[in-house]
Amino acid sequence: MTELVCGLNNITEQTAVTCFRNDREQALIETVAKEVRVALIYNGISHVVMMACPTALKEFAIGFSLSESIIEDVKEIRSIEIETIATGVLVHIEISQRSFMQLKEHRRSLAGRTGCGLCGIEQIEQTVKPIVKVTGAEKFNLNSLKIALSNLYKHQNAFNLTGATHAAAMLSTEGDIMCCFEDVGRHVALDKLIGHISCDNQARHSALLLTSRASFEMVQKAAIANISIIFAISSATSLAIDIANRSNITLVGFCRENRVTIYTHPERLYLCNETLSNIDNNNLAVM
Repeated sequence: MTELVCGLNNITEQTAVTCFRNDREQALIETVAKEVRVALIYNGISHVVMMACPTALKEFAIGFSLSESIIEDVKEIRSIEIETIATGVLVHIEISQRSFMQLKEHRRSLAGRTGCGLCGIEQIEQTVKPIVKVTGAEKFNLNSLKIALSNLYKHQNAFNLTGATHAAAMLSTEGDIMCCFEDVGRHVALDKLIGHISCDNQARHSALLLTSRASFEMVQKAAIANISIIFAISSATSLAIDIANRSNITLVGFCRENRVTIYTHPERLYLCNETLSNIDNNNLAVM
């Protein structure tokens, strides 16, 4: 099993709280998740500030750069440097000149718009990236999902202490959790995971498991990373279902020990050696 383990001291801290239980007041020391401002700076120009846990920031930088189509390949990143300041963390990312020119052109097109209605339409269109079709043809046994779900808590150290973090995990076909990243932001947790697996050429991953809902941004990021199967603990949104269908992604929600809801492309899934490819892929519940 390949797993990047970050010290809990970097992702949690303790604070004094007042707790009421059974109408009795109690002074306690509570463990909470750290949330800091993380600025991603490309070739000296600040691009975005995200709220995140201050761990695995190199993986975050790589995953964000890939999933937001700032780069097409990890090799386009020349260097990553982390700088901690009083108000947060600066992540300095040096990318190839070609990628940087494309990023500058994209930023220029956004900055050059006025506040008219037409520009609002253009800004909405910017949120939906071109459809990327995944090429994976892996099959996944839903019995293996039960194994992953039963073991997920072992990889959620921060959540077990704070109850405040999301997790994104990659699964093997046997249901083993190959790697898992936690963060206060579900998008950030996924970006950290994408950054890790993009640098791990030896590992074979089969499916993505999210502890959050599956929104359209999560599906877009998975498609760019060529992840063909997404399992989410919560539901999927309508736009996520549409994008997953057009991206050739198997999208599954409400994942529980005895239930899943399959939204798109069930042909990759099977149960007790029986394929689900002949079943209508609209909100199918498998008990």
